[in-house]
This record gives sequence, structure tokens and C-alpha cells, in this order.
Amino acid sequence: MGEDARPLAIAVMGPTASGKTAFAIELAQRHGGEIVSVDSALVYRGLDIGAAKPDAAERAGVPHHLLDVREPWQPYSAAEFAADARAAIDGIVARGRLPVLAGGTGLYFQALLRGLAPMPQADPALRAAIAAEAQDRGWAALHAELAGVDPAAAARIRPGDAQRIQRALEVYRLSGRPISAWQRDPSPPRLPLRVLRLVLAPAERALLHARIARRFDAMLEAGFLDEVRRLRALPPLHDHPRPPDLPALRAVGYRQAWEHLDGATSAAEFRDRGIFATRQLAKRQLTWLRGELDARWFDPERDGGQLRQAVSRFLAAPAPVPGRGLV
Repeated sequence: MGEDARPLAIAVMGPTASGKTAFAIELAQRHGGEIVSVDSALVYRGLDIGAAKPDAAERAGVPHHLLDVREPWQPYSAAEFAADARAAIDGIVARGRLPVLAGGTGLYFQALLRGLAPMPQADPALRAAIAAEAQDRGWAALHAELAGVDPAAAARIRPGDAQRIQRALEVYRLSGRPISAWQRDPSPPRLPLRVLRLVLAPAERALLHARIARRFDAMLEAGFLDEVRRLRALPPLHDHPRPPDLPALRAVGYRQAWEHLDGATSAAEFRDRGIFATRQLAKRQLTWLRGELDARWFDPERDGGQLRQAVSRFLAAPAPVPGRGLV
């Protein structure tokens, strides 16, 4: 077998509040890397405190890519992310530096590392029409409509998952072909890198829950609600008929904060709902990560030495045989 000459990259994955950002920054500083964010909330301008976006000091220490690339009212698909991320990675490799792919958005990682099946591009007018229908009829009714035209997609998509219901109906109405059929088509070529996939996840679920609660309280102390007030004052959001239905504001914490500022909950209820939503996100992320069979798992609280050793070995090996932890 010939030598594998593909450039190296490291993917730092894990549930929310697991310490991915801090480790990715340490990794990039130690090994001459640049970070490509793989996070569907961090792409939006103005979502800073509640999205745990790296601050100015962290960005000054290590170059970051794919932060603040859209306004919170603008759409941004996984396919757009994959194209932008590949362009960023090409630049990092050309500069002789190490791409560090850091985040917890499974669909973004899938789009970047494995590619997505080609399908119709987003149609803003049709999306707006579907959103208006949902306001009149409810997302449950649109989920039932989806079940009639694409049972396979409806079985995978929860009745309350507005974003995916909207996309599945959009694809069907644009093409007359179910999104599940598009998804069975061959994907584009995989990312031409050798990627070490690392999952950071506390072994004890209670520890992760405690980290989530501490981080949410720290966000509140840092001015999270003031951040959401600033978002609410932006004309495109202030004038939108249903701001919490926008993909940006479906990020955990933001929808709950928006509803709290509408007067729907008390401060204590808002905190409880925000922490619960973050726990639910972590649960979904862990479910996805368990399906990443090529990933190596580490507990950030107790496996720090082993984690750093795995990275050093990967980077020192001139041409590892493709296998566990590589794509």
C-alpha cells in the first residue's frame, strides 16, 4: 500500500459544555493550528454570550473560521457550511498549518467530512410561504402533510422540528421528489484529509449536567438577557412575524430567553427551561456521537494526558494506515 499523503486534521467533537472550545484552542496553539468552527449557532452575528462564542482574546490567540458569517435572520444551510468550511481548510493547509475542526453540530460534521447528497437549493420565497402556513395551521399539521408525501422523512423528523419539516416540504414542493429519495443519492467526494476524530464527553452524565448549569448561570451573569434584548431591537427581527422560528433563534437558550422577555415565564422558570433545553441538546449530541464509530472518546476531567498523547502520536506518524479515528 502506498503512503497516504493527505494532509492531517483533527476534529474535536462533543456535547455542549464539554470543554471543546478550550481544548481546541490549546491544541491549535500547541501544534500551529487554526480553528474551523463546526457549530450552527456560532455562524450568526450577535449570538455571542448565549452561544458560548470564543471571545476577542481567544480569537486573537488563534485564528478562527466560520464565525459571524450570517445575520440572525438569514438562512445558512449545511451545504453552504460545507463549502465555506472546505474553502477555509484549503487556506489553512496552504499556509502549512493544522486544521482543527471544533464543534458539536452533527449535520455540519456530516456535510463536511462525508458530504451531503445533492438536492434543490433553498428558496426564500417558498420557505416564507411554508412558515406562514405553519403559523396558520401549526407545525404538527405540516408534519402530517409531510407524512403523506414522504413517510420515510416524517418517521425520522419529530413533529416539533420546524426547521427540518420546512426543508423537507420545500424540497418536495420544488422538485416533486421526496427529500428521503434525494438523500439516498450518492454523496460528493469526502474531505481529502486524514482526520483524527476526538470526542470529549464526561463519563458521568451528572458531571455534564452540572457543567451545563454552571455555564448557563455564567452566561446570565455575563449579560445574556441584554444580548437577547439587543437582538430583539434589530428591525429585521423586531418586524418578523415569528422570530423564535428562525434557525438562529432556535439555538438553545435563545428561544427560552425570547419567550421570557415576552413575559411568558418568570426568571426562575426561564433559567430552568434554558438548562433543561441545553441538557436535551447534549442528549441528542451524545446519541449522534455514539454513531461516529471512528471516533475516540475521552473524559476531559480525567483523560487529559491520554488525549494529548493521542494527538501527539497522530501528528508524529508520517503515514498512518487508514483505520480507527481516521477518514
